[in-house]
Amino acid sequence: MCGITAVIHSKQDATELRKKLVGLSSRQRHRGPDWSGIAVQQGAQLNILAHERLAIVDVETGAQPLKNETGTIALTVNGEIYNHEELEAKNLKQKHTFATKSDCEVIVHLYEEVGDDLVDMLEGDFAFVLSDGEKFLAARDPIGVCPLYYGYSEDGAVWFSSELKALKDDCKTFLEFPPGHYYSNKTNGLKRYYNPPWWDEAVIPTTKIGLTELRVAFEEAVIRRMMCDVPYGVLLSGGLDSSLVAAITARHAEKRVEDHERSRAWWPRLHSFCIGLQGAPDLAAASEVAKFLGTVHH
Repeated sequence: MCGITAVIHSKQDATELRKKLVGLSSRQRHRGPDWSGIAVQQGAQLNILAHERLAIVDVETGAQPLKNETGTIALTVNGEIYNHEELEAKNLKQKHTFATKSDCEVIVHLYEEVGDDLVDMLEGDFAFVLSDGEKFLAARDPIGVCPLYYGYSEDGAVWFSSELKALKDDCKTFLEFPPGHYYSNKTNGLKRYYNPPWWDEAVIPTTKIGLTELRVAFEEAVIRRMMCDVPYGVLLSGGLDSSLVAAITARHAEKRVEDHERSRAWWPRLHSFCIGLQGAPDLAAASEVAKFLGTVHH
């Protein structure tokens, strides 16, 4: 849960706007107490990106905003990119020098290779703003796990932030950035990139459900989200869905997901927090789910 703030194509004085952004970003410090950073790109257009970091992956060197090798591209992002290793393996590490082990740095170098099309290649939860001189790209994950808002100031600049409190004083209009969309200098507005077949209500699935495929996909999704360099926990209500997630997490908690479970996890103990039990049927279901997955449910 990091906090991002960005101003794109501003006509204000760079020094004054930087000072203002530092203050506005601090309004979101509760989202990221581990680091505060800011990047200023002054050219024909003025872009400033700020970041409040909650360190999850690459605690030591993953400070933001992230940049490319020459410093011409800057990125502020809230989220995790679960398929970063697969993307890095597609010639990115051969062509680019990665300054960190952050899962999010892949966005910078992927942008250098494919531009705006990178949004279709990401698997994860994210909200980010990338500045490339006069060009920029902002995007939010397909279902809107990470919050993002945008607005316009009097000088025509576009503002982005994780929370409205960083926009309310300077934007004459502001809106929620919708999930599954991106915004760049090419689109000059929002454009939907996430278009699954089921989005069309007229489409009725005809393929018979494959329970094995469903189980594999569900388990892989949970394991991907265990990518973490700090202790984590599971919110457990006792219902079927949270019990499934907790059971799968418990099965894989002792090994590091980051190295494909080749070594013991730094924090093998799984922490759970009960957010309310809904009665005996849910507890019974949770017990059956645990047995089904081959784990012990307490």
